[in-house]
Amino acid sequence: MIFVTVGTQLPFERLIKAVDLWAENNPEIKVVAQIGQTVYQPKFMTTLESVDPDVYERYLLQSRLVVGHVGMGTIISGIKHGKSLVLMPRVANLGEHRNDHQLASAKQFGTLSGVHIVHDQAELESAINQVLSPDVPDDMCNELNVSAGLIKRISDFVKETQNEYRHN
Repeated sequence: MIFVTVGTQLPFERLIKAVDLWAENNPEIKVVAQIGQTVYQPKFMTTLESVDPDVYERYLLQSRLVVGHVGMGTIISGIKHGKSLVLMPRVANLGEHRNDHQLASAKQFGTLSGVHIVHDQAELESAINQVLSPDVPDDMCNELNVSAGLIKRISDFVKETQNEYRHN
């Protein structure tokens, strides 16, 4: 199963449409998506506007892959549970966010094993297919030494980035 999450603050139509197109061409793979309040209504995946933390955790644990925006909750949850991540940053000039802090986060976290940063439909499809390939072991993120120190470094980076964008 693939679990898709866009967070709770803003819709992310571009990501949801891209995953829905992938799901249309791969009906044998179950896709469950937390989509927020979107105009676009997916046709090829199970969708929920929002999910409680317990339900989020359950879908996360059941998934082979997590697809989402470059939100810190998504990154931390995925790394903590050793899930491969395919992440698309929101872009401010497309109206997806107030600033481009997700581009900075993508650059920083895209170097981690099991974290795949994509910017469009073609890259998303390629990354999903690569992660789900039978040649790739489940939970590639398990290679990371997930520790309290790593989570603290991620949290510190988030705070620094948020402060930087608030002052610019």
